[in-house]
Formats: sequence, structure tokens, C-alpha cells
Amino acid sequence: MRIIRYQDGLEQRMAAVTDKDKVYTLKDSDFISFLERVEKAGKTPLEDVNDLIRSTQPLDREFESLELLIPVDAPEVWAAGVTYQRSKEARNYEATGGKLDAFTFYDKVYDAERPELFMKSTAARTVGHLDQVCLRSDSNWQVPEPELGLVLNKRGDIVGYIIGNDMSCRDIEGENPLYLPQAKVWKQSCSIGPSIRLAETVQDPYQLQITLRIYRDGNQVVDESASTGQLKRKLDELVSFLLRDNIVFDGTVLLTGTCIVPPNQFTLAPEDIIEIEITSLGTLVNTAVMG
Repeated sequence: MRIIRYQDGLEQRMAAVTDKDKVYTLKDSDFISFLERVEKAGKTPLEDVNDLIRSTQPLDREFESLELLIPVDAPEVWAAGVTYQRSKEARNYEATGGKLDAFTFYDKVYDAERPELFMKSTAARTVGHLDQVCLRSDSNWQVPEPELGLVLNKRGDIVGYIIGNDMSCRDIEGENPLYLPQAKVWKQSCSIGPSIRLAETVQDPYQLQITLRIYRDGNQVVDESASTGQLKRKLDELVSFLLRDNIVFDGTVLLTGTCIVPPNQFTLAPEDIIEIEITSLGTLVNTAVMG
């Protein structure tokens, strides 16, 4: 079961979408209001949606015809780093100028008890499906990072899963680790969508395939896949560190790190089309443009 937001004339509406792509309109104006309402009703999100399906008829429109909007205005998007072996290798390559056998602080954090967590984005900097993501003007080595995102409520419960694109500047981060915020955070440097898969309907989040495809001038230039089963840390573990002495708001998204990094010689160019697909979550599509 997925939750979407779509444009309906002048109105924005929320809806639940079944695995058969039947669309049931929700009464809520946004996902955060949905979470607040179901909590007051003493229900889980899936219980509420199932009650709706039993009492109403599906929308008389094809799911593919809907103009999808960003499904949640996440007040904050956080991200975890170096949670996959592939990510550790890529960060070492950046930091050492290609010395793959060098031992760095990325090796240390990969094996440490405490994970790397950082603030990635705010609602004003985050875009959705079919929106544009921006390239930094002062970077010559930029890539998308496809990630499984956790949608949290204010208690830190994982209520849903979402696809995330954590745009990153490999040259800026590699030059100095203190430049991480500049390598990660700028306008339209984060994309999430196209829907939220309710956590109650995902049997095993460690058995999801993530695929990254990038197209340039109509040609596919990147096509790589990996599994969330390669994740070094448990999802609840990452959330537990985010909750330490911290405030988490309904609708907060925590990106869990990337297991796919394009080849070292690759950098995004304006008008590149980025597709990130995750099993049962859909496909998030964005176009890169100069900021």
C-alpha cells in the first residue's frame, strides 16, 4: 500500500494506492495531517487505509494519469553516510586521490558503534518526482546517490519507506571532510518520492533492490543495481542514533545511505535524466539542471 499526493485541478489531494494501482482518495490535506489523524483515532496507517477501502469506491481515474506531487513536506531530511561497503570505498577514493588501500576515517566510521548522521535537507530545499535537481556551480564531480528513505513519526517509528536522491559533490567532500555540508546541502539537492510505501506492507526492508539509471542525450550512461541486504547497519539502529537528545517531527525522512556509486570518471551534466527504482516503491525521476 502506497500513499501519494496528486494535483486535481486547483486542489492537491492525498490518496492510497493498492498494489493493483486502485486509487482511494484520503480526507487529509497532507501526509503529516494523515499521521496526526490516525494517531488520534488509535489506528495504524494501514488500518485506517483498509477502513477507507472497505467503505468507499476507488477513484475513476488511472493511476498513471495522475500528476504526482512530493508525497510529504518533510520538515527535515537527515542522511546516514558510509553504511555500505561501496560507499566506504568511494569516500576513500575521493579522500586519498585514488589510493584504494589507504586507511581513513571512513573506514573507522564504517566499523564504529556510532554511525555518521547529518542534516541533508529541509522542506524548502527538497523536490519530488519529475522535478529538477540542481548542480552546484562550484563542483566538477557530482553524482546522485540512490537511497532507501525512512519516513518517521514524531516518536521515531518507521511508518513508511520512500525513495531518496541524495545529490553529492564528490570533489568538495574529498578535498576536506569539513566541507561535507557544502558537498551535500544546497537548493534542490535532495529529491524524495514518488510515493510512501506504508511500513506495515513491507515484509523485509533488507530484501529490496535499488536500481540507478542515468540518461544523457537519449542514451543510457549508467545502469547499476544493488540490494538493501548489503546495508551494514540495521534501520532501527540508525533511527535510534537520530533520536538521541534530538527532536523528530512527524514526516521526518532519514536516508539510509547509498549502495550505488557511478564510475569514478562519471559526473552529472545539465539535462541528465536520473531514475531511481526500488522494489515496490516505484521509480523516482528527476532532471539535473544548473542552479
